[in-house]
Amino acid sequence: MGWWELNADTLARSRFVISPLAETFARLKLLHAGEPAHPGEREWLRVHLPRYRALLAADPVTDRLVRAGLGRDWIADFLTPTPRDGEDFAEEVVRVRSVAPDLARAHLRTSLAGPLPAVLDRDDLPERAAALLEWVWRDAVRPYWARQRRVLEADVVARTARAGRGGWVSVLDSLRPGRTRWLGQNRLQINLQEYPPREISGAEMLFVPVTPQRHGWVSWDDGERYAVVYPCAGVLADRGDDPVPAALGALLGPARAGVLALLGSPMTTSQLTAVTGQGLGSVGRHLKVLREAGLVERQRAGRSVLYGRTPAGDVVVEAATATPRRIPSRP
Repeated sequence: MGWWELNADTLARSRFVISPLAETFARLKLLHAGEPAHPGEREWLRVHLPRYRALLAADPVTDRLVRAGLGRDWIADFLTPTPRDGEDFAEEVVRVRSVAPDLARAHLRTSLAGPLPAVLDRDDLPERAAALLEWVWRDAVRPYWARQRRVLEADVVARTARAGRGGWVSVLDSLRPGRTRWLGQNRLQINLQEYPPREISGAEMLFVPVTPQRHGWVSWDDGERYAVVYPCAGVLADRGDDPVPAALGALLGPARAGVLALLGSPMTTSQLTAVTGQGLGSVGRHLKVLREAGLVERQRAGRSVLYGRTPAGDVVVEAATATPRRIPSRP
């Protein structure tokens, strides 16, 4: 079990950061695994996995680099620089490209838990890694980034609301269940690996959401910055890609129908705003109309107000998505 020791000031100053590079690396891990966690990931893999495999088939060195860097129990550290608030992808990937070749090879030996294969005993490994991450970003992340960013922002809203209801311990325990949890006595478990604990009091601690559901890791710039990268809430990650049923859109209008369709699980107005891309005022007006129609109800959870469909709202959505039955004509 790996854990970090931190004082109250470090935890109090900790914060959430959204990182395009972390999302890109998580997508690289998803491509490497090829195992979707939900239909949205399955469709994404259907589109992008063949091109990814063709790319690696044409470049055996980079293919071996990926398999070595992702390792079995440990990721090569140079592939996951610790995020910094406000950086865009181009600024982040520079830090991968600028890693010294000797350090990259040392990190790969750690991830492999053994000697470096002869094919990877070369100086262009950081450049190859950066080029691959740039390809994943350009081909498989940037086209979806606007919505993915909204999903990540919605997750941050949900986590901060959870802190208001159950304190930081409930947030830490929920980031990567079974791996990340508060142990008490100033100790935060960050994974299941066996290595000496780290004293990080006084450093910057970050929490970084990504949308792929089975992927997370930790990273650090020793003594300065530590990050826990975790999968965002699945109810958010697998939403928004499916079109609103045409019948429901015709009945309520596409925007209002989209809000109703999302509320199969309770969400706050901030989450709805982030996921739909609609303005807060528009979302509020849609919720008011849906509540007055008896299709949506609200309830308070701590400091948050959650909206969800009523049984009548479920019936309307289900009816709009069902295959119409053909009424037989009279003989």
